[in-house]
Amino acid sequence: MELLVTYDINTESVRGERRLRAVAKICEGYGQRVQKSVFECQLDNGQFRRLVHELKMAIEPAVDRVAIYRLREPRQRYVTNLGQGPDLDWTQPIVL
Repeated sequence: MELLVTYDINTESVRGERRLRAVAKICEGYGQRVQKSVFECQLDNGQFRRLVHELKMAIEPAVDRVAIYRLREPRQRYVTNLGQGPDLDWTQPIVL
């Protein structure tokens, strides 16, 4: 499944800044960053469950927000990209 993961972490404290770095690191392990707090991911069901679990453990639900949107497939039919940015072809290897 193709997903868009977005987050807004409260960084008014040192603990919040640590949570922000932790969430970013988790997301980097599952997908491609397209903006500071936005990642595109292509995951199977097991990876999706692990991602959700890791994010739940990393955030403070009372002050942080993570939203995961499932993109309709085929993504190219439903997503329009305008301007500069990574346009990934998930059928090809991604070289970082």
